[in-house]
Amino acid sequence: MNKRQHLPWDNPRFRNWIAVVRAEKAVVRALTRALAPLDLKIGQLDVLMNLYRHPGMSQHDLARRLLVGRSNITMLLPQLEAQGLLERESDPKDKRIMRLRLTEKGEALLMRALEIYQGLIDKVMAQSTPAQCDAMGEQMRRIVEVLKDD
Repeated sequence: MNKRQHLPWDNPRFRNWIAVVRAEKAVVRALTRALAPLDLKIGQLDVLMNLYRHPGMSQHDLARRLLVGRSNITMLLPQLEAQGLLERESDPKDKRIMRLRLTEKGEALLMRALEIYQGLIDKVMAQSTPAQCDAMGEQMRRIVEVLKDD
């Protein structure tokens, strides 16, 4: 980049994108602190939420849904299983596939974590109208769609 070219922060798209990134980091920091008393990390919460919504999903499907590699899930699941939060069982039709389900303890922890998460979301989104919230969500879904294959 030479001195005659515009610097990226002069571009509104760049400035606004940086604002989105900073907001995401602030939310992650706040949620990490809020979940600490439950001894729960955000990645673990993502797993619990998805298993609650889709009981019996496979490890492969969970990894795809969370946009992470299967190796990430493979490392995370034994910890959650050892804590008694989830169970893994072989698929009766294909023994190579492991099906995942929350335990009662996992569901109870998830409900406590969701109260915390919902409180944070309410605090952050209270400054926006429902229409603004919908527009923001739609824009974020479009971004995911554009980048899904990268």
